[in-house]
Amino acid sequence: MISAGIDIGSRTVKTALVDGSSIVKLDVADATSSPLEAARVMLKALPACPVAVTGYGRDLLDAIGSFPTITEIKAHALGARFLQGDCTGVIDVGGQDIKVISLDEEGRVKRFEMNDRCAAGSGRFLEIMADRLGFSLEDFGNAALSGQNEVIISSMCTVFAESEVVGLLNKNVERRDIAAALHRSIVKRIVSMYNRASPVSACIVATGGGAKNPALVAFLTKALGANIVALPQGQSAGAIGCAVYAARLKEINAA
Repeated sequence: MISAGIDIGSRTVKTALVDGSSIVKLDVADATSSPLEAARVMLKALPACPVAVTGYGRDLLDAIGSFPTITEIKAHALGARFLQGDCTGVIDVGGQDIKVISLDEEGRVKRFEMNDRCAAGSGRFLEIMADRLGFSLEDFGNAALSGQNEVIISSMCTVFAESEVVGLLNKNVERRDIAAALHRSIVKRIVSMYNRASPVSACIVATGGGAKNPALVAFLTKALGANIVALPQGQSAGAIGCAVYAARLKEINAA
């Protein structure tokens, strides 16, 4: 059965088209200025099939039609399990928040921790810091991996951390060393959340935009001593999870 999912996030809109256990198509579009319009365009490109929605802007689609919705926690859990059938946890670094999710043997959510009170450590934090250091977001992670000298960023508040970065630049500290310090500060926060959520560390799937950041994945792997699986499709895990949910809902209603 072909089904689709839409994840309307704070920075991007993701759609996934799934057929059983196979991914047919994934799309990602910028949603900074008009997430509803981006979702509307992407929805029109989907074939007639069951659709489910998640994300910060999931209620926006009420203006277009009636679609079943699920929480981001459930969507990312389903999506991660679809991508990696034996995963026991999820680390989602999204545009505005971080989520750590612990799964049971059946892939159901046992516990989760979520940082949603500010953008500290999120994708938006990384965007701001990359821009301040003069890196593209794509180059930021690679620059952090090449950092050699130990530099400390003491604040996770975006405003104060940016001030620290400016101060370090004024002292001629290497940009790549600052980039590494920023990534380590994010990892420190994630490790604290991870310890509270207590997922089994056998296989953790990275989702959200953070799955595309090589330094974040490498530093997390070292800090947690866990197998962090970062797949190309990880950014779209929420949309994939929605597609899985839409198919299951259709089967239940047809029974």
